[in-house]
Order: sequence, then structure tokens, then C-alpha cells
Amino acid sequence: MTLVELRGAEVTYRRAGHPFVALRDVDFAVDKGERVGIVGGSGSGKTTMARLMLGLQAPSAGDVLVHGRSIVDLPERRRGFLRASASMVFQDPNSSLNPRMRLRDIVGEPLRSPVLAGRIAVSGRRDEAVAEALGSVGIGPEMMDRFPHELSGGQRQRVAMARALISDPDLLVADEPVSALDVSVRAQVLNLLAAEVRERSLALVLVSHDLAVVRHLCERVVVVNEGAIVEQGSVAEVLEHPQHPYTAELIDATLSL
Repeated sequence: MTLVELRGAEVTYRRAGHPFVALRDVDFAVDKGERVGIVGGSGSGKTTMARLMLGLQAPSAGDVLVHGRSIVDLPERRRGFLRASASMVFQDPNSSLNPRMRLRDIVGEPLRSPVLAGRIAVSGRRDEAVAEALGSVGIGPEMMDRFPHELSGGQRQRVAMARALISDPDLLVADEPVSALDVSVRAQVLNLLAAEVRERSLALVLVSHDLAVVRHLCERVVVVNEGAIVEQGSVAEVLEHPQHPYTAELIDATLSL
């Protein structure tokens, strides 16, 4: 079953009065339970693809479908099904977590959606649901009243993961989820992410420039350059036998580090 699909998706911005094409005629789909990595250099268009899937960015042309339903031009009041079925873990937890909110409110924020409020937070179960989500990422209930600045970088990203998982989504989109973390905690967060995806049978879209991370977490990889998909296939096939020069460049750059 296809969860999300981009059909001929294009995104054009204006920079200094001139059009800049961030994505051009992209066809892409993610099936239930599939783990897909989107790789490419800075400005390649990979994050724009992720934002399109979650309705955070509108396409200039083409279509975006979630569970077979177009979300282009869909009013916010009718996007409850989208907020309940797909979640995102952003790159930098320092900017994605509100510093003035306690953890219980940060993690519980998705439950304000009428769709989720009726499904999860019934009969005063909101705090129980928040504690359960935090516990799933290794953070105890005694920390629910803390603020983000009282946590380490790794703990903040775990909180971001708990917020994404509390809605029990079908699809988790992770945009460079460990690039802002110290090397010493990256493996812990990645292993936790892999475990949650596996245990919950989630579909995962991982946006990354790190091919080693993609190899560890994903089964399929999509290579993006200058707003277009230039190559895709199984991780083993693409990374071991690249067919496009840009893919080979990415692999060579990784090996030379």
C-alpha cells in the first residue's frame, strides 16, 4: 500500500527576483513499512521533497498524495488525517523544540489535533500517553516538567522523536536527524531510531548526506541532484554499483573523508 506519493512535483522559488528551481518533475512514492533514504549534497532538493510529503511545502506544479488523497490546496482544517499519519524529526532539536515549553507540553502538542485527541488522549490519558512516548525513547517520566535547555543534545533529539511517535504515525520522516549531534551520541540515537521503526513497523524516509547512515537504516535509496532524481534502487545495488556519475562522486567523497 502506498502511503505518500509525489507526481511530477516541482518547486520554484524566487531569489533576488529570479526563479530558482528547487525540484523538477519528481516522481516518488513510499509504501507501507518501507525504509527509504534520500541522499544528495546541500541544495540538491532532498529536504524540499521531505517537506512536500508532509504538506509543509506546496508544489509549484504536480501533485502530492497521502493515502491516495491529494493534499494540494487542501485547507488546514481538513488535514487532520495527514497530521495523524505522518510525522517529522527535524535536523536540529535546538530549533525544533520550543524553549519555553516543558517536555510534557512539547511531546503532547500533537494530541491537540482533534483526530488524535479522540484516538489517544481520552479520559485524561494525555499525561499517560506522553510518559509512554518519552519512555519509548529512554526518557523517564520524572523529566516531563523539564525544559529543553536542561537536556543534552542527544536527549533533546530523543524528545523530538517522542513527539513524532506519539501520534502513532504510519510514516516517519527524519531530516538529517543526527548531523547536529556530537559523534559520541550519534550511534545511540540512530540505533534507537532503527529500533522504533522496526518495532512499530513504520515507513521511514531518511534525508541524509551520510551514506553510512543510509546503509545502516534503509533498504532503498534515492539520489537527488539539482532538484531531480538521478538514480534510485536498493541500497546495496546503488552504493556498490552506481550508474550515475553524481552517485559515484558522492560515494568517492564519503570514502575520501
